Amino acid sequence: MPSPDAQFERAYTQHLPAVSGYLFRRVERQHVEDLAADVFAIAWRKRASVAEGEELPWLYRIAANVVANHRRKQATGNALIAALRPADSAPSAEDIVIADATLATAWRQLKPAERELLTLALVEDLAPADLAVTLGVSVNAATVRLHRARKKLAELLGQSD
Repeated sequence: MPSPDAQFERAYTQHLPAVSGYLFRRVERQHVEDLAADVFAIAWRKRASVAEGEELPWLYRIAANVVANHRRKQATGNALIAALRPADSAPSAEDIVIADATLATAWRQLKPAERELLTLALVEDLAPADLAVTLGVSVNAATVRLHRARKKLAELLGQSD
C-alpha cells in the first residue's frame, strides 16, 4: 500500500490541471497559480479526511472556499483592480453565459448557489456523486438540486420567448 505522501503526490499530479482550470474560470489569470498552491496546501493539511476516489470533488470544494475567500479579500480591497481586469484573461463562467443575452438574463435570475451548481455540472462536468461530495450533501440531494436548477433555468428561458 502506498504511503499517504505518495498518494497525495499522485492526487496532486493527477488533479492539478483540473483544479487550475476550475480556478482559471473563476479568478483573474495572475491569481490562479497562487490559489492552486493554497488549495493544495489546505489539501495537504487535511489529506486524512478525503475518501479514496473522491479526491477531485473534495479539491473542488476546497477550491470553492479558496475562491470565496479570495473574492472577499478583493471586495474589501481596491474595487478598481477588478474593473481593470486585463482583456486577455480567461472568461469566467458568467462571462461565457453573458455572451448570449437571453441566457444571460435567465442566468442572472438564478440564485448564486444555483449558478455554481450548474457550472459544476455543466462546465466542470461533475457527476451527481461528485457534486454531492463537492457540496457536502447526499447524492440524492445533489441530484434534486441539480434537477431543480436546470428546471428553473429552462423555465426562465421559456419566459423570454
